[in-house]
Amino acid sequence: MKQAVLLMNLGSPDSTEIKDLKKYLDEFLMDERVIDKPYWLRALLVKGIIVPFRAPKSAEAYKSIWTDEGSPLIVLSKQLERALDKEVDQSVALAMRYGNPSPKQGFDELVAANPDLEEVIAVPLYPHYAMSSYETAVEFAKEHHQKGGYKFKLSFIKPFYDDADYIAALAESIKPYLENEYDQVLFSYHGIPERHVTKCDPTGKHCLKMDNCCEVPSEAHAYCYRHQCWTTTQLVADKLGIPKEKRGFSFQSRLGRDPWLKPYTAMRLKELPNEGVKKVLVVCPAFVSDCLETLEEMGEEGKEFFLHAGGESFQLIPCLNVNPLWVGALAGWVREIVNGNGEKLFTKELQKV
Repeated sequence: MKQAVLLMNLGSPDSTEIKDLKKYLDEFLMDERVIDKPYWLRALLVKGIIVPFRAPKSAEAYKSIWTDEGSPLIVLSKQLERALDKEVDQSVALAMRYGNPSPKQGFDELVAANPDLEEVIAVPLYPHYAMSSYETAVEFAKEHHQKGGYKFKLSFIKPFYDDADYIAALAESIKPYLENEYDQVLFSYHGIPERHVTKCDPTGKHCLKMDNCCEVPSEAHAYCYRHQCWTTTQLVADKLGIPKEKRGFSFQSRLGRDPWLKPYTAMRLKELPNEGVKKVLVVCPAFVSDCLETLEEMGEEGKEFFLHAGGESFQLIPCLNVNPLWVGALAGWVREIVNGNGEKLFTKELQKV
């Protein structure tokens, strides 16, 4: 079978101009899997309130991390595309859920390079399942595939939050930073509303129904973002020998007033110094590529919160980016599928909002 690979990441505005931020935020926040409100209410909130006020602030935030080559997320994703292309025999292309390049651009690039293409292996670069990340990326790619009338089959890699190769790569990327003295490693994940977790629970009676729901076996875990983040934290911390008293777990990037997954990273960074945590290492495993949420929200704003509250040392650990072990993990998954091992393909139907 003639196969190719499509890497899918979140996306970024085309520039730091306010008009481009408005366009990007509108596309992002009008996604029904991000703000799961009726269309009229979503449009009122996004177009009438959030985007007009948020775009100028977001533009300033992006300016603080923008590089000569462009958005860090786009630059790093392209570097990952090139690195993977060198490791596998199949053609590799890149697409974003929001902004450019689109899945159509990625598909067209792959077809141009392989006119007899039979299958595209899509890799949503989200380790954990959430309707506002992995699910929306998959459904968006499927829409472009259907509308484009492409003849090739479209398959997807499962969320890889507990994959041994991913865990090994993540652990090795953290390991050098443990050589210095630290009081806590804070694992900070992108937050989501609590209702997203319960909405994705196929049992309707497990997620967030008990304090230790993430530790109690359930079929809901295949779709539970919180459980998958918790699992990644435990696996990586155990692999590195980080004692339980020196590992933290929190969620960042809250938007709006609805209850989101707790504890909130911003709040924890303000509380930790008073708890005796003066030297903190922060890692953001929900992201495989450094972006606004890691470089600016954590690296700048989070650092300021911690130091202002009395912290002494704040170290942001970079994302996997183009870490050789991470590139190797991706290449290994592609080879497994090409060789007929479809275990890592996402075969179940996604939850529908």
